Amino acid sequence: MLDFNKRPSMVERINAAVDAALEAERAATPPRDYLGASRLGHACERALQFEFAGAPKDEGQNFSGRSLRIFATGHQLEDLAIRWLRAAGLDLYTRKGNRADGEQFGFSVAGGRIRGHVDGIVAEAPAALGLRTPALWECKTMNAKNWRETVAKGVTVAKPVYAAQIALYQAYMEATVPGICANPALFTAINKDTAELHHELVPFDADLAQRMSDRGVRILRATDAGELLPRIAANRDFFECRFCPWAERCWSLPA
Repeated sequence: MLDFNKRPSMVERINAAVDAALEAERAATPPRDYLGASRLGHACERALQFEFAGAPKDEGQNFSGRSLRIFATGHQLEDLAIRWLRAAGLDLYTRKGNRADGEQFGFSVAGGRIRGHVDGIVAEAPAALGLRTPALWECKTMNAKNWRETVAKGVTVAKPVYAAQIALYQAYMEATVPGICANPALFTAINKDTAELHHELVPFDADLAQRMSDRGVRILRATDAGELLPRIAANRDFFECRFCPWAERCWSLPA
């Protein structure tokens, strides 16, 4: 008897095994018990509240193995960027003492419930590069479309979540790295499709940092009180809602 059922190819079997291993590894990783400064610029406060409270995502909304592979690739590219910038003469610190076993630079406020870990700090740079130091260094990897938009519009307009992250890092790192607020941050964007590099100086935005800090406190207080913050939109078809991993949960609850 002939079997006309399609059988997975070797490629499909190997990829499925890889993705299953990555997803299992992710599932075994303890969730964050704090608000990450890298997330506070997200458009919807209710989504941030769900994230902070550890609310389960909607069915099928956990990160796939492919997504986890994309994240891992981004981390490797950031490591390469560190090497490239150091080769260009920047005295770039990514861990205390620049030791592999050194602690990552970062901050913790609100009893440890708001935290951030910075990509690096430029301690010195060749005068010809026009950088004032010490300066925060933040690195992101992007696909070609997002990279081109960031180059054209600047990170503050194109990627407001990243801009909020940078402002918070500058504000809260001032206590341990005096002068980091006075000098523009160095933002590096890597085009994952072409390996092109974009570098941009981002002046400290104190108002943005304060707004994001206030937002963090608002989320903590509402969660402690058992109150649900407003969602960003009045219609489920809103762009942010269509891609939210808590959309089903959110729209089944009061406005």
